[in-house]
Amino acid sequence: FFHFYAGICSALKLTVPSHTIHGIEGQPLHLSVDYNFNATASEIQIIWLFERSQSNPKYLLGSVNQRVVPDLEYQHKFTLMPPNASLRINPLHLSDEGNYIVKVNVRGNGTIAASQKIQVAVDVPVTKPTVHTEPSSGVVEYVGNITLKCIVDRGTRVAYQWMKNGKRLHAGPNYIFS
Repeated sequence: FFHFYAGICSALKLTVPSHTIHGIEGQPLHLSVDYNFNATASEIQIIWLFERSQSNPKYLLGSVNQRVVPDLEYQHKFTLMPPNASLRINPLHLSDEGNYIVKVNVRGNGTIAASQKIQVAVDVPVTKPTVHTEPSSGVVEYVGNITLKCIVDRGTRVAYQWMKNGKRLHAGPNYIFS
């Protein structure tokens, strides 16, 4: 796992995944966040926001000294996992794709703060493919052509690969791909 660190005067360190987190539609997703600081704290506040491109960040939930304050609209979907600042999203929908911003404020003698952004991508599992044959009989004379069409109903980042007797087919005089 690669992590990066940020803070003010290195007094507050916030650790988040440094790469895009991929979740599966309909499944729970856990955004792991740790923080530590070298100051005496009377109050620790954690805030989670969500932003899609070209939209203002939305408040999801927050906590003060581990007492969670949810946004009523999202209270059944997002869970804060004290004592760290991790967030659980359940269930994950396509509309949950975007940036999640975590902000931690620590009050002691003064206030120290740090925030980080986590990018989330939502993957949809690929459904079972169906293959259509033209002509539908699948029987072709020596001079005829046959067209095979492969279709999947749902799925993100779908890639097609045709095989014959376990070997990959390549375009050539006998095979045309479109």
